[in-house]
Amino acid sequence: MSIQLISVSHKTADLNIRSCFALTKEQQIKYLKDMVSGGYIEECALLSTCNRLEIYLYGKDGNQREIFSEAEKGLLRMIAFPEGVDGAEYLRFYEGEKAERHLFFVAAGLDSMVMGEDQILGQVKESWQQAMAAGTIGTCLNTCFRYAVTGAKKVKTETDLSRTPVSTATIAIKAAREYLGDLKEKKVLLIGASGKIGNSIFKNLLSEGETQIYMTSRQHCHGGKGERYLELPYSERYAWLDEMDVVLSATASPHYTLTLDKVKKALVTKKRRVFIDLAVPPDIDRRVQELSNTGYYNIDDFSRVADENNRKKEKEAAAAADILEDYRIQFEKWMIFQKSFHEVQSVKEKICSQAEAKGMDKALSHFFFALRESFEPGQLEMFMEALKKVEESYEEN
Repeated sequence: MSIQLISVSHKTADLNIRSCFALTKEQQIKYLKDMVSGGYIEECALLSTCNRLEIYLYGKDGNQREIFSEAEKGLLRMIAFPEGVDGAEYLRFYEGEKAERHLFFVAAGLDSMVMGEDQILGQVKESWQQAMAAGTIGTCLNTCFRYAVTGAKKVKTETDLSRTPVSTATIAIKAAREYLGDLKEKKVLLIGASGKIGNSIFKNLLSEGETQIYMTSRQHCHGGKGERYLELPYSERYAWLDEMDVVLSATASPHYTLTLDKVKKALVTKKRRVFIDLAVPPDIDRRVQELSNTGYYNIDDFSRVADENNRKKEKEAAAAADILEDYRIQFEKWMIFQKSFHEVQSVKEKICSQAEAKGMDKALSHFFFALRESFEPGQLEMFMEALKKVEESYEEN
């Protein structure tokens, strides 16, 4: 019994490549169901964010090669890559402890571009729930995700990794401030405010109190109008563009929210502006950077700021890794026990049967004698050390 993983992330692929791997919700669910109906894969969960696509798999021992092959072929069939691009070269494969440890690190934000960022834990939970709803997750992956999420929560409460959160949203706002000098009394157009990243940006801007916020969303999710913000219909985004100093876009749209030609027509007033694209695939035509006095950033441009943040958090990351490893080992023990569950039940029945016939003392003596005879000396010594810990736990309780 082992967990397997196929991963594409910001560590192995740039924005253009990751955009190819950005599956819609419908595609994700189809993929999950296709995988568990193929034969070798018994459980499957899929995590998709702006910085990664990861597929967690489980099947019987001995089928690892077939499991990887089915999952890879199924994924690449769903994606149209640009000419000359081999999508397979960006895939990374993990198995067993490495796959488990990776999930635990991802859930706690240790594998994020911005170490310790808060959004990833929610995204891991969503991927878990999505697989449960699709009926593609069973006992093994369900337990692994549960341990990973529990470990990540403990990291958040017992370390400072997330107590001074630096998220994609805060880095985006920092980039805008650096480009314009300051954001005092600046007008900000936020496209996609109803999404998770967009909502995070909105809350950050609102708390800082420097800007006037204009939000486009297809659903009015913030009440229409406030003292410092105004909701606009998405269809009017170009009509308001000329007034804006900062334009941020973070939607799940499969097409551009802003194209170069329409931006050029909309911009009349000459002033410094900055466009920030936080979507994968991209929302904003990157050619807007060709316009005079115009800055442009996408999610990959924030890696420098993220690296600085990560260096500051190295000590907390080490403490977090220790916590996560404790939880991963608990899961590993569960896996080993689960794998031998039938044998455990059988031995329990035999002990109970012998206890009824000859008494519990003789039944347990026979059990320990059988253990002694079946172990190698080194194994027996390890067992006896474990037995001392069991004895201590009884005394404590």
